[in-house]
Amino acid sequence: MGEGDTFVNAVIGAVATALLSGFVPLAPLLGGGIAGYLEGGGRDDGVRVGFLSGVIGLAISLVLFAVVFVFLTAFLAIVPDALGVFGAMGLLVLVVGTIMTAAYFLGLSALGGWLGNYVKHDTTIGD
Repeated sequence: MGEGDTFVNAVIGAVATALLSGFVPLAPLLGGGIAGYLEGGGRDDGVRVGFLSGVIGLAISLVLFAVVFVFLTAFLAIVPDALGVFGAMGLLVLVVGTIMTAAYFLGLSALGGWLGNYVKHDTTIGD
């Protein structure tokens, strides 16, 4: 958890994102900010570690998404009439929702990394 230990700082940010995401809006921003603050270095280092934190946080979310998808698939297999209701529009919503979630996680985490680096080097917070 030192300055420049990118992977460890990204994991810490991803864990913060996972723990906060249940009750704090914009949790990836905070997780990326923690990772960027711990990383130090330049602004590009903060963005990089924030983005990596978002990738790890997104992977955790995709595991949860896979569990939901398995249960949804099992439900559709058991109740064939539900497939007509769900249909192509439901699949489209699922795909667009997944893309929007990825953009949310990655974008806010990278922005948080930049802001965390900014707070560390350009403010008096933490001195």
